[in-house]
Amino acid sequence: MRGKADIVAGGHFLFADRRSALGFWLGSGLVTGGVLLHLPTFWAARDMGFVLAGMAMDPGMVVGMALIVAGIGAAGYGLLPRAARAGEPFVALAPPEDAPLTRAHWMLMAILSVALVIDIMKPASLGFVTPGMRSEYAIGKATVALLPFCALMGTAAGSFIWGALADIYGRRATILLSSVMFIGTSICGAMPSFWWNLAMCFLMGAAAGGMLPVTYALLAELMPTRHRSWCLVLVGGIGAVGGYLASSGLSALLQPYFGWRIMWFLNLPTGLILIGLSPFIPESARFLEMMGRIGEARRVLARFGVSLTRATEKIEKDSPEDRLPLPPVDHGYLGTTVALTLAALAWGFVNFGVLLWLPAALVAEGRSVGPASILIAKSALFAVPTVALVTWLYSAWSTKWSLAAMIATTALGLVALLLRESPGLGPLSGPLVSITLLIVGSTGVISILLPYAAENYPLRVRGRATGWVAGCSKVGGLVAQGLGALALVPALGVAAAIVAVPALVSLVLVARFGRETRGRDLRELETASP
Repeated sequence: MRGKADIVAGGHFLFADRRSALGFWLGSGLVTGGVLLHLPTFWAARDMGFVLAGMAMDPGMVVGMALIVAGIGAAGYGLLPRAARAGEPFVALAPPEDAPLTRAHWMLMAILSVALVIDIMKPASLGFVTPGMRSEYAIGKATVALLPFCALMGTAAGSFIWGALADIYGRRATILLSSVMFIGTSICGAMPSFWWNLAMCFLMGAAAGGMLPVTYALLAELMPTRHRSWCLVLVGGIGAVGGYLASSGLSALLQPYFGWRIMWFLNLPTGLILIGLSPFIPESARFLEMMGRIGEARRVLARFGVSLTRATEKIEKDSPEDRLPLPPVDHGYLGTTVALTLAALAWGFVNFGVLLWLPAALVAEGRSVGPASILIAKSALFAVPTVALVTWLYSAWSTKWSLAAMIATTALGLVALLLRESPGLGPLSGPLVSITLLIVGSTGVISILLPYAAENYPLRVRGRATGWVAGCSKVGGLVAQGLGALALVPALGVAAAIVAVPALVSLVLVARFGRETRGRDLRELETASP
């Protein structure tokens, strides 16, 4: 007999009841309405080049902000999880470890790729909006540098918070709530004050930062074992490359006509796309099983061609405490957690610090802006084939040693940067080698790091563990951006030497404590000792 959740959602949405479904859709509508109330103010400034700096907020904007807050609360209520139904039979599910790759898997990969493109597109837009923002608000470089700093703070906080929520409320619920918040941050495009932009940019980062780790956790739990590795890396690579391409393309297409603010208003249609695709995003059957919602888990698995078997004795031995979330370092996972934390911190400092400081450093060394930019652009051409290479290495060779190889490449690039222009090294002393190694290594690390984290932790802490690693990658960037905002940027060689230390330590720890996850049944993590 079909339960209320299925009647409400046609078997797709996993709301607790009709009231919860109403709460989510009402909340989504309120948030959308709140954003729409900001559009008249934006459009009224079209004859002034969409300049809103110094204008007062009209009553419609104030009401719209209130609706957004109320809507997020209502949507959050609608996504609250429910406990198992009384009398529901306990069964052990035969999860998608043993299933073939079906049409449902391909559809899920495509949808989550779109979600990651939209998710990554927002932080990537920062570089395209800061010039116009600086001009409109008449602020200096140091002040406008606070914008990416606040965005990184938001993404770091979002990764930590949403990762933890994913282990409590579910993977699908956190993705949807993140999408609703994403829509609400569209009003950043109508803020008349730079300081309002900073606050909204933090919230935008918090919404965007949580989707990435939760997506990896969901994919890891729904993909078949033999396809899981390449699926995770490929979806992440498509999201990263697609996000930057989308942000640059839309900026070139829309900013000449609508100004920099249009880049923030794009959160509305892109967020609505995610909400519209939500019927095709299932909850993790593993999470549903852990919560005792066996009937819903059965229906999710049926979509992916998976059967289930009865194993009452094993389930009945589990106590309620066994299903409580645990910290990611519990049960001997400390070595792995420290290794991935250091790798994430080093990557963040390289990506948001060293690589961003390179152009200025090359110019300071006597190269003109044009040749310096061409040099970096040539090195960046290796990023796309790197994604293809690491996808193949991760799935066909080794997950552990693929990560180690990319960390080693990054560390080698840092050492080469430190020793550049040294006599006796020949071509190896040129900046092209060190920059190429850094771009290839950092692209490979971020393509592998979160998929590898999602495959290394048991179900109960997978969301928060992956969120922790994702958040630490932003913390490294925060340190780098903080140094830039305080005008304390170290010499490039000094920065390379400092970052090389955690990178090399993480390499040693990955080699020592890392697990080979290629072809490994994730069910082993629930019982086997690390």
